[in-house]
Amino acid sequence: MAQKPLADRMRPTCFDEIAGQAHLVGKGGILRRLTENNRIPNMIFFGPPGTGKTTVANIIAEMSGMQLYKLNATSASLSDVKDVIASTDNIFSENGTLLYLDEIQYFNKKQQQSLLEFMENGRITLIASTTENPYYYVYNALLSRSSVFEFKSVTPEDCVPSLYRALDLLNTDFSTSKAADYSVMLTIARACAGDVRMSIGVLENAFYISDNEITGEAVVALLPSVVGHYDRNGDVHYDLLSCLQKSIRGSDPDAAIFYLAKILASGDLLSACRRILVIASEDIGCAYPQAASLAYACTESARSLGLPEAAIPLANIVTVLATAPKSNTSYLAYHAASEDIANGLGCQIPRHLQSPNFEGYLYPHDYENDYVRQDYLPRDIIGKRYYEFGSNKTEQAAKAYHDFIISSCKNQKKR
Repeated sequence: MAQKPLADRMRPTCFDEIAGQAHLVGKGGILRRLTENNRIPNMIFFGPPGTGKTTVANIIAEMSGMQLYKLNATSASLSDVKDVIASTDNIFSENGTLLYLDEIQYFNKKQQQSLLEFMENGRITLIASTTENPYYYVYNALLSRSSVFEFKSVTPEDCVPSLYRALDLLNTDFSTSKAADYSVMLTIARACAGDVRMSIGVLENAFYISDNEITGEAVVALLPSVVGHYDRNGDVHYDLLSCLQKSIRGSDPDAAIFYLAKILASGDLLSACRRILVIASEDIGCAYPQAASLAYACTESARSLGLPEAAIPLANIVTVLATAPKSNTSYLAYHAASEDIANGLGCQIPRHLQSPNFEGYLYPHDYENDYVRQDYLPRDIIGKRYYEFGSNKTEQAAKAYHDFIISSCKNQKKR
């Protein structure tokens, strides 16, 4: 019979054995105090994988005496939830029913809403977990009925005690006495970026290929060249891209270069290029119109070069964008116009802009300064302002020109 994975066999059974999360389960931690006082609200756990979300839910169920049911939203359906609800009437649920729903972001709105009635009438207490930001992926009605707790990445130092526990268990299993220096354990923990489960997996493999001592060489041979949490379809991927954009937007070239380097270390050149193109127009925009052209030239160069040389033009453009003046006026104007369109406004297009005759249209180049006053917006939103000039030098120069042609057209004649 196959043995359970080592990480599952040594899953903590009390709060004191959990790696990290002192703010939640350490002495005086909020979750620890709630559980010890038998106060178990509906909760949402979010944070990176391998940080103890499932383990904490198990411990809460054990300490509270509640009947625990587990579902994973990637495979569970509404009928599975109803089955759990139906089981709440049995004798084993007399202390209450705790439903642990993993990866709740994969439940659609209807599925999430199906939980509300039973949360409110007390049939179930929900603990939902997600690696995504719950404020984006969990619906407001469910959020408002739950307490949200963030699980933070485990520091390498906090991960090391779990690795020594794993080593002790392996030695017991095989009647050996293999050892490992603290520095070796720390190397594993750092390489796995605080993912305790992944760290234990690396240690276990190193144990099997080592003699009396687990060496740094054995560990390094098992480590991938790209380490850390970087799932191209996951939350950490978008977090890094978001960090890159926010650093450039915040005019911090040092942070911007760091996040670029972290993204490129994963080999994800395309996502870096795409995000840089977005940043040039969204965050620099009209304050430095040439930024979009420079960004396109540098990202095209990067694609042609490929990694590792692609880092050179990308570092160049990231530094330029981070130190450039900023403006999001065009971006805001577009979203304001989109909102009006979504609300059904702007349907009455001016007749002089309609083909085929364009009746009454005035050709601006026939007039002084290539401008003539006429309405362009639909009749129901005439006078609406979407774009506001930014305070930067470039947009203020454009504003001065705009004000000039408006004021000079009062007694305007054709050329």
